[in-house]
Amino acid sequence: MIEHFKQFFEKHLSPPAGDEAVDQDRLHLATAALLVEMTRADGKVEADEQVAVARAIRKAFNISEEKTAELIRLAELEVADATCYHQFTSLINKNFSKAQKVQVVEMLWEVAYADAEMEKYEEHLLRRLSDLLYVPHHEFIQAKLRVQTRLGVD
Repeated sequence: MIEHFKQFFEKHLSPPAGDEAVDQDRLHLATAALLVEMTRADGKVEADEQVAVARAIRKAFNISEEKTAELIRLAELEVADATCYHQFTSLINKNFSKAQKVQVVEMLWEVAYADAEMEKYEEHLLRRLSDLLYVPHHEFIQAKLRVQTRLGVD
């Protein structure tokens, strides 16, 4: 497992083009970790939720399926070792614009609604993460409504 971390960081986080490349990969990992955590919020990880995570990551970051799968595997390991969400949300807060943070919240809604059920634990986690990302409540609700409309759920 440690070797996998080392290989990923050497391959994707070594700074060939400067610190900007490092920051992008770390931001992608932090975002993926929040999405992975959303799949676990209700105590059961559904296949539809996993597909939604991969789709959201590929769409948001325009990366290959291979890199998406690798990023998700690493995010799962990060989430398993994490004691709180601060390590992920603080990185996002420092580097993402308000619009990008709203996009993350929208991605979280997509994952939560992927199995067509909104569990109370999922909504609680979504509210908590939205607060940690300093997304105003009205934008949190607007993101929810956009996803509901797009997915055809209530």
